Amino acid sequence: MKKTAISVSASLNDVHHLLKGTGRVIAVVDRNVGALYHESIPTSERIFIDTGEELKTLETVSFITSRLLEMEADRDILLLGIGGGITTDITGFTASIYKRGVKFAFLPTTLLAQVDAATGGKNGVNLHGYKNILGTFSLPEFTFCCTGFLKTLPRREMLCGLAELLKTFIIADADAYEDAVRLFSDGKNIAEGIIPLIEKAVGIKSGIVERDFKDTGERMKLNLGHTFAHAIEKCAAEDHLDITHGEAVAAGIIMAARLSEETGIAPRGLADRITRDFTDTGLPVSHPFSSERLYGALRNDKKRKGDLLNFITIRDIGTVSVTALPIEKAIL
Repeated sequence: MKKTAISVSASLNDVHHLLKGTGRVIAVVDRNVGALYHESIPTSERIFIDTGEELKTLETVSFITSRLLEMEADRDILLLGIGGGITTDITGFTASIYKRGVKFAFLPTTLLAQVDAATGGKNGVNLHGYKNILGTFSLPEFTFCCTGFLKTLPRREMLCGLAELLKTFIIADADAYEDAVRLFSDGKNIAEGIIPLIEKAVGIKSGIVERDFKDTGERMKLNLGHTFAHAIEKCAAEDHLDITHGEAVAAGIIMAARLSEETGIAPRGLADRITRDFTDTGLPVSHPFSSERLYGALRNDKKRKGDLLNFITIRDIGTVSVTALPIEKAIL
């Protein structure tokens, strides 16, 4: 399996050496990012898209594909996704199916995308409210994480990325977890302190991905909080509620921690500790849906096998495990 080059830098100029020798580059750009960074986009050929979970669909893929055909894009292009996780997911999915596959790379502009969506080779779109139910495993040529983009990111979006950052450290790095909680609880000098945390997070995730690319073993740990989060997001979409992916993940991690305690996997008090830490950083720790609503959404989870779902349970900060449980047992 090829390895993806992942770089973290404060300067966007550093991306140019990664593009040398790649041939024709066509960028798929989040329209909002394009408006803010029009002069900095490293190619003149651009396809602008609107974003939002409701637009992460085959219709958007069809729009991008149609534009590529109009531009007479052949199989030697490199498709460069510039934007948040929705943009990189759509770009990777489109690239992996356009003319049976073309090269692609990512320039993620949100913390959430930098530490999660743009790393790992999972690309997908939603269908009928189910997240990433259509997707591919395909690695980008490179992922370039520029922290300069984070300076214009609203606090709510930064917190969405923090949820994934803390998730990664709960899985594999207790010290980095404490560092991240301190950094965001203090709220000062985040731009200076975030680079080593991003480097640690992408290092953890890329290592797991290299060992289990097709998500059959260790990689499942990266789903910590996500089984619950996807159910929360589906219910939110049905009720037209504004709950972001990161907010759903934060609430999902709290649910996973409480499930871990109830099943005797985690020590008592762990869920309360994580809840306090999340609250101190500004992350949400709850959701508005009944157990019945979440149960219905969980039954259609793509990872379900019969009456069982593989949940990621927390043994302690820095250590998690995969636990198959009946769906009804998981709704607390």
